[in-house]
Amino acid sequence: MERLCKFLTFCFYLLLITAISTVADTLNITRSIRDDDGLVSAGGSFRLGFFSPLGTSKNKYLGIWYNNLPGQTVVWVANREIPITDSSGVLRISDQGMLVLTVGNGSIIWSSNSTRASRNPIAQLLDSGNLVVKNEGDDNPENYLWQSFDYPTDTFLPGMKLGWNREKGLGRYLTPWKTSDNPARGNFSCGVDAAGYPQLVVRKNSKLVFRAGSWNGLRFSGAPGLKPNSIYTFGFVLNEKELYYHYELRNSSLLSRSMINNVNGLFQRFLWNEQTREWRLYSTVQMDNCDQYALCGSYGSCNINNSPTCSCLEGFEPKVPKEWDTVDWSSGCVRKIPLNCAGDGFRRYSAVKLPDTQKSWYNKSMNLEECRTMCLKNCSCIAYTNLDIRGGGSGCLIWYDDLLDTRHLDENGQDIYIRMAASEIAFDENMKTKSKSNKTRIILSTVLPAGMLLLGLTMLVCLWKKKQQKHRIKTGIVDRNAYDNTKEEELELPLFDFNTIASATDNFSINNKLGEGGFGPVFKGTLKDGQEIAVKRLSKNSNQGLNEFKNEVMHIAKLQHRNLVKLLGCCIESEEKMLVYEFMPNTSLDCFLFDEKQSKLLDWPARYQIINGIARGLLYLHQDSRLRIIHRDLKAGNMLLDYEMNPKISDFGLARSFGGNETEANTNKVVGTYGYMSPEYAIEGIYSVKSDVFSFGVIVLEIVSGKRNRGFSHEDHDLNLLGHAWQLHKEGRSIELIDTSLRNSYNLSEVLRSVHVGLLCVQGSIEDRPSMSAVVYMLGSEGALPEPKLPGFFTERDLIELEANSTTRKHTASSTNGLTITVLDAR
Repeated sequence: MERLCKFLTFCFYLLLITAISTVADTLNITRSIRDDDGLVSAGGSFRLGFFSPLGTSKNKYLGIWYNNLPGQTVVWVANREIPITDSSGVLRISDQGMLVLTVGNGSIIWSSNSTRASRNPIAQLLDSGNLVVKNEGDDNPENYLWQSFDYPTDTFLPGMKLGWNREKGLGRYLTPWKTSDNPARGNFSCGVDAAGYPQLVVRKNSKLVFRAGSWNGLRFSGAPGLKPNSIYTFGFVLNEKELYYHYELRNSSLLSRSMINNVNGLFQRFLWNEQTREWRLYSTVQMDNCDQYALCGSYGSCNINNSPTCSCLEGFEPKVPKEWDTVDWSSGCVRKIPLNCAGDGFRRYSAVKLPDTQKSWYNKSMNLEECRTMCLKNCSCIAYTNLDIRGGGSGCLIWYDDLLDTRHLDENGQDIYIRMAASEIAFDENMKTKSKSNKTRIILSTVLPAGMLLLGLTMLVCLWKKKQQKHRIKTGIVDRNAYDNTKEEELELPLFDFNTIASATDNFSINNKLGEGGFGPVFKGTLKDGQEIAVKRLSKNSNQGLNEFKNEVMHIAKLQHRNLVKLLGCCIESEEKMLVYEFMPNTSLDCFLFDEKQSKLLDWPARYQIINGIARGLLYLHQDSRLRIIHRDLKAGNMLLDYEMNPKISDFGLARSFGGNETEANTNKVVGTYGYMSPEYAIEGIYSVKSDVFSFGVIVLEIVSGKRNRGFSHEDHDLNLLGHAWQLHKEGRSIELIDTSLRNSYNLSEVLRSVHVGLLCVQGSIEDRPSMSAVVYMLGSEGALPEPKLPGFFTERDLIELEANSTTRKHTASSTNGLTITVLDAR
């Protein structure tokens, strides 16, 4: 019996010790967090603790970051305005359920300010990244005493609500960090404006600078790129209690975050790439210059594909024509014919971003006809449309003030009905009547003859197709084997007929012309399915010909990489030879870099993204594609930019491919562009992957500086851009190379590393230049880099003498190597 009592006593003490230990651990986790510890979410995804921005700042902050990723991707900061300057910070939870951050002698620098009644409150970091305070044992989110998701900083995580809780008077909005080492609130904010019909907006201080538009049931009206996708779902909630935008990931193992940039207010989404171990930009809500709020003034409409981009809506004219002549559209437009209320009607405008809804009224239950009737009865009503466009449309949205911030959208635009004077409506009806009458006459005059000629036309078409097929085979262009000496693998490249291309480009209208280069003119087009295309039409007077045409098809037809422009097909009929590409809305890199106004739109994050994108595209060409491909004409003008400013290498008309163990070749016809050609290629005709590396290095230095290599001048010397950059680097003054338009947007370490890598690429000796695989690694790492040697062609005189000598050799029969240099402008 005595032994049994001793055993039971031992067990009691053992259980007591275990319980005390558990309570102590719980207290340590839920009651107090100090500088040297932290709190990890249950699934291990996030960590709460103290951090120093960039790892180098002396200031410390309490924040939440991804737990298992390299570096510190901070998603929330508590004391963002008041840093801790020593190691005395302590986070505690009070008996009243308040999180309290103290320093030194107990001074409070931040608290959660929870006012709800609590019992046994605990703090818990959820695996969503949400820090919550709740009553112990109560897991209902509706009963949380406080949560960090209600007070976001610059990051929008899955499960967050961006918007308003009307019952609590709580507004959730994003504000960026002031700088990369200071999480205090920056100049911009992003959230839902609850005035009128709610809409997603970005403000700079108190000024509205971007409006994604109102929710139409599918997306925000000014964000056509927001579509159903395989990565996340999204939606908008609007009821008496709440209004907010939210999103959820389809795959919980995927990491995605959205955030607002303090440099330019861009609202961007990033995805974590596990292979490269880095965040990749997935999308940006803002698309182009037309996204500047009210750029074209009242009743003006912006179309990024037009020049100038601003115009008045039909039935309106510039209010101050002289200002419009100077490209100042802020005064907007006025009606050509004033309204008189009685007899007014409505004109439908299609494919638009709906105007600002701050001064609007809406009703969810009305249909479009009821909406029209209500608007017509009120002389103050300016326009109306459906609130929800799903399923044929429902609801009513009405405007009572001047229409602001309207733009044309090529896809996912909406209809809006704008009030017009009776005479304007009469004109519209007259035009419709004439159109119907003309259609009737056309039908009567063509149906009977068409029936009689149908059989004959069918026979003619069949004969014509056979003739065309014979012609294509005879010319050797449609024969895919003509593109490849192996004749074993045919290139599966779609053929477009001429009529399809002519229809898509509005018969090659001058309004659709994007530019002209050595190949010929380039036109924008839209296929019947809505796909936008760019068409390069071979000019009869082109410096290039059939060989270059075949060469481009051969080298790019099967290349698939996100940083290479995609060839959709070609058209060969009669004398016509055309290449059809995916359309790049932001034109080419040189249009941004070397233009004083446009360069300001290209901040450092965008430039750094472009540098890395070009590098990855080149690495694919040199190492990962079916054949080792040398581009031979890399330059800023051949780097096209898509909607998200991702670079796409284009123009493969001069490319050459290597097979097996080949590494270099020689040509007696040097083609390319001065300022980008490597010395061994320009002088000796020797080209290799290292020739492209040299050109890449030139592009990098141009991106950093915003200056062209060719034609660069400096008052202190006659060096070109390469020589100038090398001299600054030797003297430790590379920061002076940075484009002044970047101002405070650049990351100094990234810029200096880019300059260093660019100088390594433009070294005069082939052997000294790194491979593109090494370049990609150097750009993405932080290790020490070798010192660059003297660049090739580092003075402007070098290039001038080269051009003069090459021209002499071109016209001299006794030249030593028969060198011919063909300079091709940007295409």
